[in-house]
Amino acid sequence: MKTLERVRWRSRRGLLELDIVLGRFIDTCYETLDADERLLFEGLLDMPDTRLWDMIAGKSDAGQEATQALLDKIRAA
Repeated sequence: MKTLERVRWRSRRGLLELDIVLGRFIDTCYETLDADERLLFEGLLDMPDTRLWDMIAGKSDAGQEATQALLDKIRAA
């Protein structure tokens, strides 16, 4: 699946912590996401590493409820 390969490649980050968390999420949960959640995930991948890590670590607010729910899934993976 080319989309999964592309997402896996885009999830490779400069922070080892993000590589681990995002890689685990993609391996275990990505294929179960609906189209809207996949778009949200793509948007998260567009963020700078430090901002994304702060959101995943709960140090900053995601803002939207749907984004927060996706972050919860990422944390749980």
